[in-house]
Amino acid sequence: MLALQALTPQALADACALTAAESRKIVAAVHRGEPIERAIGVRRAALAAVHERAQQPTLTVRSVHHSAIDPFVKLALATPDGRVVEAVRIPLERPGRFSACVSSQVGCALACAFCATGRLGLARNLESWEIVEQVRLLRATLGRGQRIHGVVFQGMGEPLANADRVFAAIRVLCDPSAQAIDARAMTVCTSGLPSGIRRLARELPRVRLGLSIASALPAVRRQLMPIEGTHPLAEVIESAAEHALVTGLAPMWALTPLAGVNDGDADAAALGALLRGFVARTGVRPRVSVVPYNPIDPAGRDPFARGDVGAFVARLAAHGVRAHLRYSGGADVAAACGQLAATS
Repeated sequence: MLALQALTPQALADACALTAAESRKIVAAVHRGEPIERAIGVRRAALAAVHERAQQPTLTVRSVHHSAIDPFVKLALATPDGRVVEAVRIPLERPGRFSACVSSQVGCALACAFCATGRLGLARNLESWEIVEQVRLLRATLGRGQRIHGVVFQGMGEPLANADRVFAAIRVLCDPSAQAIDARAMTVCTSGLPSGIRRLARELPRVRLGLSIASALPAVRRQLMPIEGTHPLAEVIESAAEHALVTGLAPMWALTPLAGVNDGDADAAALGALLRGFVARTGVRPRVSVVPYNPIDPAGRDPFARGDVGAFVARLAAHGVRAHLRYSGGADVAAACGQLAATS
């Protein structure tokens, strides 16, 4: 059966022979967390058709973790087959606004060395409704006057390895009758799948692209991100350039300085050269985000030590790279960047 959370009003109307108005009202009820019978002005025959062809599966909230040091909140959510995924509510600068950091897979196959999810391996892709439901459940934690302003696909998994379901979820999340989140406030973050980046530009040209760089030095990047052996950074950057030319949107390049690994002057110089080439190719300047390393081993046997992020930002500036030092919150509840491991 179809999952109601994964349907736009048009898809629901087509599947169940509803009027446009009826499908909008039913989708709105689903996303408000109300029984569809409460939708006013929907025929009984229409409701019967929906019950016959669709259902509303659920993710079970296994635990809720409130950070004691900042307003980050992490949900551990159980899927119907007993898997656990995590989603994080991220506070934005404007009071009352939040981003939803959501997972796209149970685990991840890419094994990035600085990421806890990469240690899990890949169990399966999430369905579109399971992605949408993370946003709906995070929204349910909000108080009066608060709202989910944006979505970042930077939780567990590689979004572009599950592109069909991720893109379908984005279309639902953008719909005015569903979550009504502006596509320009959504970012799909990838370790570097060129075909997926090009597809994102074609199919969802208002959605932003985030790219994990790790290092602009190929040998260092391969050490940290095994995907470099399959899709070299030069190939990935070329696809990101095509995305920028098609959409006009500046990509976000993210780096996590690791002490003695990728935080030296050579790394900064290589990134500066990469950025200048990108700007020359596209006329678009990437937004460079430096993300502090967060511990990923609960037993304290972390493979890396945090690099000096301030010093690395200064090194980048010396090579013409204006970088933003991103605040990575929720570390006390393992909700910060790189820490999601479905252990709750």
